[in-house]
Amino acid sequence: MSNDTVTLTDNATGRQVELPVLRGTTGPATIDVRTLYKALGYFTFDPGFMATASCESAITFIDGDKGILRYRGYPIEQLAENSNYIEVCYLLLYGELPTQSECDKFAASITHHTMLHEAMRRFVGAFRHDAHPMAIMVGVVGALAAFYGDASNVHDPAVRELAAHRLIAKMPTIAAWSYKHSIGEPFVYPDNNLGFAANFLHMMFSVPSEKYVPDPRIVKALDLILILHADHEQNASTSTVRLTGSSEASPFAAISAGIGSLWGPSHGGANEAVIRMLEDIVHSGNPVQHYVDRAKDKDDRYRLMGFGHRVYKNYDPRARIISKACYEVLETLGEGNEYQQLLDTAMELERIALKDDYFKARNLYPNVDFYSGIILRAIGIPLNMFTVIFAMARVVGWLSHWMEMMGDPNARISRPRQLYTGYDEREYVGLDKRS
Repeated sequence: MSNDTVTLTDNATGRQVELPVLRGTTGPATIDVRTLYKALGYFTFDPGFMATASCESAITFIDGDKGILRYRGYPIEQLAENSNYIEVCYLLLYGELPTQSECDKFAASITHHTMLHEAMRRFVGAFRHDAHPMAIMVGVVGALAAFYGDASNVHDPAVRELAAHRLIAKMPTIAAWSYKHSIGEPFVYPDNNLGFAANFLHMMFSVPSEKYVPDPRIVKALDLILILHADHEQNASTSTVRLTGSSEASPFAAISAGIGSLWGPSHGGANEAVIRMLEDIVHSGNPVQHYVDRAKDKDDRYRLMGFGHRVYKNYDPRARIISKACYEVLETLGEGNEYQQLLDTAMELERIALKDDYFKARNLYPNVDFYSGIILRAIGIPLNMFTVIFAMARVVGWLSHWMEMMGDPNARISRPRQLYTGYDEREYVGLDKRS
């Protein structure tokens, strides 16, 4: 923080207000406008909150111009190289990397809570066979509040912690069951002898009649995807969780709301759109340059999916990491696999775009969605499950922000303002006098 101020003058009245300038550990300084309305009678107008800091947070830092992403100060590159998802979950929730004993205790707690109440089998089974897995996840996570009423005591840190552990643990089970329901296979219970990612793959792909052993390279790739998607600062779904949680709602309701926000194609569905685009290019037989030219044509509405990001104006650091993982995953499938063409097409698109002045001038670099979908598809994850995997990874980020907010003594219920553009006051006209 600092003692700097910015003086704002109302030219109409001559009144002035001094607004404090807040400086965090790193990143742009922020003008504190909380006294603006009281002093001058004005609100601020910022659609989409593009220039507004909605909260103070110590969890995740992003510098979009430099392509930097850090969890609790640790560069994402270092975490992806050296850590695993459970360790990253601990880091995001508690602020520090765990010791061995802390990691063991945390992992044991998560493992202990992987089961769902048996009544959930009937609840999931009651959905239509073709229900979207995200619809099932929204409903099941929200319904957990009916099974864990104690979680409504959101002012008790121990209650909040237990709710967080339950949600992290149960998300893979919910995700896998939503998939099993859609294909008519029996639900598979968690295997507490397996790690987090391996257990999810076990529940997704095993059947009672056959033994399933996930390939370690596939497990590692999925764990990497979970790490890279664990948090991303104040995005739409995280802001939704904070907004919902600010009313002191159950954490299960807040997370369910975040899942609903993530479901939107502009947020969590981007990697699915990338796969559809790559498949269309491969099947068309047209050269990649044809689609690059279409994307540059102002009279053509065609877009290349997976390029550009709302925050990153440089190469998405997660994309660099995950593109390397694609090779290892495809190696497990052997030569001539159907997904190699998708990767080759993606790499050709990236090569052309990074040399093209059109893309460079607009800061259109590949983002994490550009490559993550290829890995998920190669693993055997169907397209309609892509966003479910995203939610499974991001739940720890949502919970970290929710816990941070609920532990903040200065937290208030969120209440955005508006610029009203409707009618001014009007006199009521009786029904018999209306023309």
